[in-house]
Amino acid sequence: MMELRCWGSDWGLPSVHPECLVVLAYARFAGAPLKVTPVDYTWASPKGTVPFLTSAGEDTHQPANILNFFRKQKYNADYVLSAKEGSDTLAYIALLEEKLLPAVLHTFWVDTENYCNVTRPWYASHTPFPLNYYLPGKMSRDALDRNLVTRGQPPLYSLSEVEAQIYKDAKECLNLFSNRLGTAQYFFGSTPTSLDAFVFGFLAPLYKAHLHKVNLQQHLKQLSNLCHFCDHILSAYFVSDDAGTSAAGQEAIDANLQKLTQLVNKESNLIEKMDDNLRRSPQNRPQKLSTLKPVGGAENSHSSDLLSH
Repeated sequence: MMELRCWGSDWGLPSVHPECLVVLAYARFAGAPLKVTPVDYTWASPKGTVPFLTSAGEDTHQPANILNFFRKQKYNADYVLSAKEGSDTLAYIALLEEKLLPAVLHTFWVDTENYCNVTRPWYASHTPFPLNYYLPGKMSRDALDRNLVTRGQPPLYSLSEVEAQIYKDAKECLNLFSNRLGTAQYFFGSTPTSLDAFVFGFLAPLYKAHLHKVNLQQHLKQLSNLCHFCDHILSAYFVSDDAGTSAAGQEAIDANLQKLTQLVNKESNLIEKMDDNLRRSPQNRPQKLSTLKPVGGAENSHSSDLLSH
């Protein structure tokens, strides 16, 4: 059984953490059996980061590595993609991480109003004392440092200039993905893939959180197809039934079982056909054995001889 450690649920989401959402969504898309263990703080995982996957003594962290691990275990949501679609997926994911993720991090961890009223209270309430006084601040500083290192280059020197450019790039990125999705349910065909998992993971917290400063959130909510995209994935893959498995997740498991059953039946039919051919082959046709019958009185005579001796 694979165990995933991640930040917990809220705001109608299975996790409030974007990268954890990416892994959770992909696991549901691929039908991977996953035990989800919410953590109170990142040091609960050996690497000090989440999401963190443990399976048969092997530890994997970071979404890209975890998704590759799923594929090695034959849980692949991208098997329907062509080579071109696969390369397009990598390019789109890189674009999300470069253009959209910095704005998501800034919205939750750098913007003062959202951090003080939404982000810090949530993470502090889910972190035990005394780490609740330290961890949210560390995560905020890490997000700011990341954005300044990756985006605070000439001619952008001040934080306000970096912030303006980050939000500008994020809005353009959202527009691009809205146009790419159009009226379709998913980005490639009728089934969700890793690109859908990354888009959902980055957009859902921005869409569902009760933010105080809603600059980027308002822009997202104007793109109704992206909002519907998030709502559809939540309702299809994360609304659990009584058994604790979502309807779509159960469908993925049933589909895998059906494929296995078809394969077994196909092999069974092939074996039966080969057996029939062997029975019909002249050189292998079994010879009919004649029944040996004792010659009249021979058996009784032989017995009498033995007794006479």
